[in-house]
Amino acid sequence: MEETWPAIRAKAKAEGGEVLFADQVGIRSDQLTGRTWGAKGCTPIVRRSGNRFSVNAMSAISAKGRMHFMVFTETFDADMMCCFLDRLAGHFDHKVHIVVGGHSAHRSRRVRTWLADHPDRMELHFLPSYSPELNPDELVNADLKRSLPMHSRARDQAQLAAETRRFFHRRQRQPHIVRGYFGGPHVRYTLE
Repeated sequence: MEETWPAIRAKAKAEGGEVLFADQVGIRSDQLTGRTWGAKGCTPIVRRSGNRFSVNAMSAISAKGRMHFMVFTETFDADMMCCFLDRLAGHFDHKVHIVVGGHSAHRSRRVRTWLADHPDRMELHFLPSYSPELNPDELVNADLKRSLPMHSRARDQAQLAAETRRFFHRRQRQPHIVRGYFGGPHVRYTLE
């Protein structure tokens, strides 16, 4: 926070670039979302389909309130990371510095090759090991899981993916909320 972050920010500013924080998240159909109530002594019953399915998402946010995302049903791996980087690069006409965690897909040979082929478009920077609390995009993941409908559960993977996309589209239209993710106690360093 005292050495690496100021260096990343200064480099991005000198290159006329922008810094984004990125992270991936998995959403399962059987995750516990919220609470319900019931009469004293009567356990409430929440109807579910009983099927287990999941979707994954990758998002990137900036302190300016920008949000980019991708929702997918495949496993998150190096190929998905490269696909996300391709899509992200298409949204910018300047260099982007992306701060990510230590996931093996982020450090893979395939991603390093992609970055070597696009040195003027993107650069990856890594958070310290075991410190997800330093990534503001983790707050997006928590918000997503809190915001999924509690009473009308997705009945299949397509519906879960649609609800996830709906959340991200809503947040893209709310830059003040995206900027708010950077105000958390552990990530406030990004604004100083």
